[in-house]
Amino acid sequence: MADITALDSILKEIEGIPGVHNAVLVSRSGMHIAGSVPEGAHTETFVAMFAILLGAAETATSELRDRLDTVTIELEGSRIFIVNNGPKAIFVLRTSREADLAMVRTEVGRFSRRVEEHL
Repeated sequence: MADITALDSILKEIEGIPGVHNAVLVSRSGMHIAGSVPEGAHTETFVAMFAILLGAAETATSELRDRLDTVTIELEGSRIFIVNNGPKAIFVLRTSREADLAMVRTEVGRFSRRVEEHL
């Protein structure tokens, strides 16, 4: 069983990365595991739609025979950065428009093993 307290703690650390406002861990099936969704967002809808979106991107790119790593959604005032974290979960991060996504991806990668240990 997942250690939600430990996962929430890790996601708070991720929210400390410059430019990251919210960090959520979502199961591949679209269930909220841990973390905070943006204020005013309906948690179940928010997480389910991003799992579906990542799955659709994987299906759409499957013919390329390359593993999908991230999906970025550009909004007027922020970005949504979806990071594939393997067969169990995905990270959904809301960042500022100015965030250095390459640096954010590198930093999130440092947390992946710790997350896997607590899932």
